[in-house]
Amino acid sequence: MQRTWPWLATLLLLGGCTIDRLPGRPAETGAPADVASIIRARLDSLPGTTTFYAKDLTTGREIAIRADDPMNTASVIKIPVMVRAYRDHQAGLLDLERRQVIVPDDLRRGSGILQQFAVGLNPTLRDLVGQMIATSDNTATDLLIGLVGLDRVNQMLDSLGYPVTRLRMTTGDLFKGIWVLADPANASLSMRDVYERGFPADSGAEERIFTVARDTTHWLGAMTAREAGRMLEQLERGELADSAGTAWMRRHLLDQMYNSRLPQRISTRYPVSIGHKTGDIPPVIGNDVGILYTPKGPIVVAVFTNENRGDFFLVASTIGHVARDLVEAWGK
Repeated sequence: MQRTWPWLATLLLLGGCTIDRLPGRPAETGAPADVASIIRARLDSLPGTTTFYAKDLTTGREIAIRADDPMNTASVIKIPVMVRAYRDHQAGLLDLERRQVIVPDDLRRGSGILQQFAVGLNPTLRDLVGQMIATSDNTATDLLIGLVGLDRVNQMLDSLGYPVTRLRMTTGDLFKGIWVLADPANASLSMRDVYERGFPADSGAEERIFTVARDTTHWLGAMTAREAGRMLEQLERGELADSAGTAWMRRHLLDQMYNSRLPQRISTRYPVSIGHKTGDIPPVIGNDVGILYTPKGPIVVAVFTNENRGDFFLVASTIGHVARDLVEAWGK
């Protein structure tokens, strides 16, 4: 079957390190067997690697399916960058109202809208955080990583008790790595060169993106579904920042513009709002993690799909079905 490759226009991210699987935990705990079984069957029907975690924050019931397996996050790893920025703002180390002039060397391909504006745009740092989440903007992401520090993001994750979740590189480094895979001589390219070239479109590009998605040394980030769910729970309970920072982070997640997954089968049918963050390399990776604000209380959910070899539409559709399953079982 012929495939199209929208990653050339919308590549969202990855991250890397070699990590072993954590010790297993019960697959499903405290959830109605039919709901857990339905969700497992939906995920197992996809021709790829899937993991899942959900928790009802009102009752404490959970569903965990391969939830401790490390996964390629793509842009989901931008959530910890946001958390680091708000914790630094709270500590007086970063002024999110300060403005940042965007220059040509700052621009990044892939997702986001800042690259569409003339250089010289002068957004606030809070604007950059908002775009990093709502449009998964890669220019904003790398500017923020430069300001808060990649190592400091990971030190925060370690101090908060996240053994797997890690930011491994910038989006610029990821995109440059794709060019280096195409030809080792491209190691001399500057970030501006990488931006101006876009992405390789040679005959090996399709299989190369599977290599980038599968090989942990090329991942933008690593995370488990359970750790993603725990981070969202901590965010929702106000444990990651002060009340003002927590409110802003909720708002950024609720402003998400890519709504073809978790919200797909909910937004027009149920009185549920969804704050979430996607992570894509279509059609290989399609992730979505978020908080479902249902009439009965919030539900955190994390769905990761890696190494997909089938129709990417089915990935999005399946994640949408899974979110609806949760709302119908726990949220109505």
